Amino acid sequence: MISVVTPEDIVRYCRSLLNLQGEGQGIDDTFLSAMLRRAAGILCPCSRTVLRAALVESLSYLDQQPASLPARLDSLIDDLLVVGDLLELSDVTTGDIEAKGTWVFAAPPSFVERKSGSIFLTGIVPNQDGWLPENIRSRIVHSNNTRSIKPEDGEDLAAQLVSEGLSKLPETTWLKAPKTVASNEALSKARQHLSGVQPCAPVQGLEIIDPDTKPTYYKGRWTSPKDHSGLFVARRPQEFGAALWCLAEIHSGLLKRINDLPIRGYRWRGCDAAWHLQMAIDCERDAPQRYSLDRGDDGTCRLSFYSPIPLWAERRLMILGRKCQGTKCLFAYEIPADEVAQEQEFLQENLWLAPMETKSVMRSA
Repeated sequence: MISVVTPEDIVRYCRSLLNLQGEGQGIDDTFLSAMLRRAAGILCPCSRTVLRAALVESLSYLDQQPASLPARLDSLIDDLLVVGDLLELSDVTTGDIEAKGTWVFAAPPSFVERKSGSIFLTGIVPNQDGWLPENIRSRIVHSNNTRSIKPEDGEDLAAQLVSEGLSKLPETTWLKAPKTVASNEALSKARQHLSGVQPCAPVQGLEIIDPDTKPTYYKGRWTSPKDHSGLFVARRPQEFGAALWCLAEIHSGLLKRINDLPIRGYRWRGCDAAWHLQMAIDCERDAPQRYSLDRGDDGTCRLSFYSPIPLWAERRLMILGRKCQGTKCLFAYEIPADEVAQEQEFLQENLWLAPMETKSVMRSA
């Protein structure tokens, strides 16, 4: 007998193959992240475009809103780079002279053991179906783009994972960040580096972050140079690809010097360097960027952010908690309440952020 198979039936079957039963439904971010890992295990190394196109082609007839798929997948590829499932070309060494800067690689399977004993999984293998035994694989908790396992009483889960070939990453290595410095020191180094750059001609299409604008509305801070003077985080267009992140010196609206980010020796992305420098600029102008704190009634707290933060800072929050929908903010994370004090200290000392007034108790869902 011939039966009709609906798109919902196919998605449910795929979710079961990915061990996502009972964790959301439909083509949500958890499903797309798992599909990206599966595709990356087969296709990588490849460009982001190839990875995204493979899933757009596979899922466009199953999703009720296919037009939004490319943007959603681009955002999730960024997330998988943050959590360490994917690596960019600058993070790896390859003998392929044809490899392009936009290529991504599947990271080797690893894990991080938190103080609570919970295990955070990272990395990708070609055979996602058999990379862990069933008694461990069935316990993996998928939350959007992250995967974790809680050990059972008396269980040495870390030892089991090592015996299965996974590498244990020390938490200090996984959470590695630039050396803690004062905001004025960070800006002094940036100015010193830019002073060695030759004066340049105007750059058509240059955009800058205006430090006079509200730091709680990131999108509204971008503008073209007018009568601005000083040091600015900027983006300049290029013929092919996304605009490049830069540090620019401008006098009365005229570009004097410009230098692409990141500078040599900085191991993170250009946008990470730019966002960090903008935090320093805002701090030195006595208008620091902000975060807000909501205390929950379920043992969690929500940290809400109004501007992007560097990869090395967001990775901490991904390990400690989960990304969630915030209110009137760019993004938010829920983390255990007993971790909040240490994380606030990190945000204030390393990103020079200032807390907004603590809000009322949020209700758990």
